[in-house]
Amino acid sequence: MIAAVALGTNLDSKFGGRDATLREAVERLKSLGNIVAISSFYDTEPVGLADQPRFLNAVSLLDTVLSPLDLLREMLRIEREMGRDRSVVVKNGPRVIDLDLLLVGDVVMDTEELVLPHPFMHLRQFVLEPLAEIAPGMLHPVLGKPVQELWDALRTQS
Repeated sequence: MIAAVALGTNLDSKFGGRDATLREAVERLKSLGNIVAISSFYDTEPVGLADQPRFLNAVSLLDTVLSPLDLLREMLRIEREMGRDRSVVVKNGPRVIDLDLLLVGDVVMDTEELVLPHPFMHLRQFVLEPLAEIAPGMLHPVLGKPVQELWDALRTQS
């Protein structure tokens, strides 16, 4: 099944600067399946908490046999291994790495642990722009619209 995974960082890490950190995260995602596409890296303004460094964001498409919950748990493990501790981080604050599960095929689920599709993906430029670059026709299973259409709509609102 194809999963769309958002990646972001706005802090230097033991791997180097933001670019090196994203590249390390992509390498680690390869242990969870076959990466079939990776977007360009996008330098973006922070959302929510504005007083922090700019982010570097990307989206990857991962062909995986893992269930959505198992994939999420493995992504959180990668975050921890790379130095992120979600329990002590300010919400929407600076982070070494952020891995968000956006879509997993046409799966729709809403549990305490995981909501699919990601509930805010259609509102976030830093998600839609890189996703539209690599998967413009991928459908949002709740809104029933392709990613490119969601990105075009968001751009015209800005």
